[in-house]
Amino acid sequence: MQTETLIYIILAGIGAILLALFQYYNKKKSMSKLNMLFSFLRFLSIFSILLLLINPKFEQFSFFVEKPNLVVAIDNSSSIKHLNQDAQAISVIEKLSNNDKLNDKFNINLYTFGESLKASDSTNFSENQTNIDNAFKQLSQIYRQTTAPTVIISDGNQTYGNDYQFATSTYKQNIFPIILGDTVTYTDLKIQQLNVNKYAYLKNRFPIEAILVYNGNITVDSRFVVTKGNGAVYSESIRFSKENNSKVVNFTLPANGVGVSSYKATIVPIDYEKNKINNSKNFAVEVIDQKTKIAIVSDFPHPDLGAFKKSIESNEQRSVSFLNSKKILNQINDFQLIIINQPNYKFKGLFEVLKRDNKNYFTIIGTKSDLNFINNNKLGFTSEITNQTESYQAELNTNYTPFIVDDINFESFPPLNSNYGLVSFTIPFESILNKSVNGISTDEPLLVTYETNGRREGVLFGENIWQWRAQSYINNKSFNQFDDFIGKLVQYLASNKRKDRLNIDYESFYNGSSNIIIKAEFFNKNYVFDARETLNISVTDKTSKETKTFPLILKNNNFQVDLSSLPPSEYSFTVSATNDKVSKSGSFQILEYNVEQQFLNANVTKLQQLATNSEGKSYFIGHTESLISDLLSDNRYVSIQKSHKNIIPLIDWKYLLIIIALSLGLEWFIRKYNGLI
Repeated sequence: MQTETLIYIILAGIGAILLALFQYYNKKKSMSKLNMLFSFLRFLSIFSILLLLINPKFEQFSFFVEKPNLVVAIDNSSSIKHLNQDAQAISVIEKLSNNDKLNDKFNINLYTFGESLKASDSTNFSENQTNIDNAFKQLSQIYRQTTAPTVIISDGNQTYGNDYQFATSTYKQNIFPIILGDTVTYTDLKIQQLNVNKYAYLKNRFPIEAILVYNGNITVDSRFVVTKGNGAVYSESIRFSKENNSKVVNFTLPANGVGVSSYKATIVPIDYEKNKINNSKNFAVEVIDQKTKIAIVSDFPHPDLGAFKKSIESNEQRSVSFLNSKKILNQINDFQLIIINQPNYKFKGLFEVLKRDNKNYFTIIGTKSDLNFINNNKLGFTSEITNQTESYQAELNTNYTPFIVDDINFESFPPLNSNYGLVSFTIPFESILNKSVNGISTDEPLLVTYETNGRREGVLFGENIWQWRAQSYINNKSFNQFDDFIGKLVQYLASNKRKDRLNIDYESFYNGSSNIIIKAEFFNKNYVFDARETLNISVTDKTSKETKTFPLILKNNNFQVDLSSLPPSEYSFTVSATNDKVSKSGSFQILEYNVEQQFLNANVTKLQQLATNSEGKSYFIGHTESLISDLLSDNRYVSIQKSHKNIIPLIDWKYLLIIIALSLGLEWFIRKYNGLI
C-alpha cells in the first residue's frame, strides 16, 4: 500500500472520530454509555464510507510450483504399421505415460500427428500422410513460453511438408526422438518419383519422367514397364550397380482418346526384395481435345499481367498470349476470353469488336485507366471521377452464386490500389469480392461478374493483384489456392454455358493418398443460394457395382462431402436434392497408391540430426529405459516455484457494505427503542 493512501486512511479515521464525537458529545457535558455506543456506530459508518471513497488496494500473494512439460508426440501414420512397429510404439507410450517418477517431475502431454497435430493418446496408425514439420510448428505455438522437452516417437519418414530436421529454427525445445523401424539395409528397387502432367491434348504425345533408385551392393538387371490395362505401352531394360544406383527415364506416350487414361509404371522386382510395393506406381492423364486460349491485352507492362499468366497457365488446359490494343483486333477470334488491362481511348476499336461479336471479356480498372472513356463506352457501369486513389482490401461475398468460391483468406491479402469514388451499375451484377477500408466494409464491389446479351463479363476495380499471389504463397507455401481461384474465374468467364441450379466441383481423378473432397452449390428457382436444401451423393463402384450414399454437409457457402474412405477404383456418382427434383452426375477415378507403404527403413539420419540440432538425444526403440533415466537426471528440467500477485481493491470487499448497513441500522434501531427519534 502506498504511503499517500495510508495518510488518507489515517485522516479518514481522525475525521470520522471528530464527526461522531461532535454529534453526540456536544449535547451533554458528559458521555453516557448509550452516547458512547452511538458515537462508535457513527464512527464506524463514516469511516467505512470514507474508506470506500479512498478505495485502497491490497496485494495478495500466492505461491505454487510449476513442473516442466514433457511432450510425447506419436507418429500415427500407417507407415508405422507397415513397418510392423505399431505394437512396440504403443508399449513405449504406456511406459512413458505410466511412469510414476516421470509424472512426478513432468506434466506429460500426449499428442498424435499425421497430416496435423492432435491432442490425443489414442493411436490407430491409419493416417495416409505424415507432416512432421507441421507438428513442430503447432507445438511451437502451444509451448512458446514454457519448458517442454519433446519425445517424438516416429520412423522419421515424412511424406510432405518442409524438411523437419530444420524445425529447431522455430521450435526452441530439446527433442528426443525414439526411432521406430528397421535400420538394417536391404536390397531394394523402387520408383522414387514419377513426373507427369495432369492434362494432355488429343493426338499429341505427353512427356513422362521416372526416377528409379537402387539400394544394394551387387549389380542387378531389371526392366521398367508402363502398362495400360493388360497391355504394355512402354518398356526399357535397366541395369543398376553400387556405383550407378539411380536412373532417370524420359519417354513420351500418345494421347489417342479423350478422357482419363490410367497407367501403371513398374520396375520389375528382383527375387529377394523385401518391399515390392514401392516397385509400382499408378498415374493418370486427362486427355482433352481443345485448349482454352486467353488473350491479355495491355499497352504497357505491369506485374499483374505476369501474375495472371502464371495463375491461368497453372492449368495445362489453358494458354495465355500477350497482345496490345491494335494486334488483338486481327486475332480476336482465336481466343475464348479477352482480359483487358486498364483501358483508355486506344481500346475503343476492341470494345466495338467485342460487342459486335458478343465475345466474353474481363476488364481490370486501375489508376492508369481512362475513366472518361470507360463511362462513355457504356460497359454496364460508370465510375465517379475524383482524380484520387485509395487502397482497398478484399472481403468475400459469401452469397455469390455463379460458381463455388473458396475463402482463401482474402482479408489477409495486401490492399489493391484503385480509383476513389462510387461505381454505379446499369445492369444486374454479382459481386465476388467487396471493398473494405481498415477492416470496415464499404459494400462497394471490388470484383464482379455479370451476364448481358448472352455473353459473360467481369471487372476488377483495382491493380497490384500480383501481391495477392505472393501473399497466398506466404500463407500456404504454395500458389495453388490463388491459382485455383483465378482458374475458376477464368473458366466461368470463358464459357457461355447456361447457369445451373446445381453446380459440382470435383476432379477427374485423385491419388489414393490425397483427400477426396467434392463440393456442390444449390440454388432455388430465383438462383439464390439455398442453404436449407438437403443434398445427397450416391457413389457407385464401376467394378463391384456397389453403391453407397453420403450426405453433403453445409460448410460456409457450399455443400461438401469427404470420400477419402473409398478404396481405389473407378466411380460414377449422382448428387441430388431431397426437396427438389434436381440432380447432376459425373465420374472420377481413385488411383491405387499409398505413400506410407513406400518406406523400407526408418530415417535414422534425419532423426539423429534433429536431436543434435535441438541439443537433445536420439534413442532406438529398445532403449526406452535409457531415455527415462536421462530425462529424470537432466538438470535442465526442474520444477520452478512461482508467485502470483493479486491486487484487490477495497470496493470489491462486500463485507464492508454489510458493516455500513449494520452500523447505520443498529444505530437507528437503538435510538428508536430509546425514544430518541
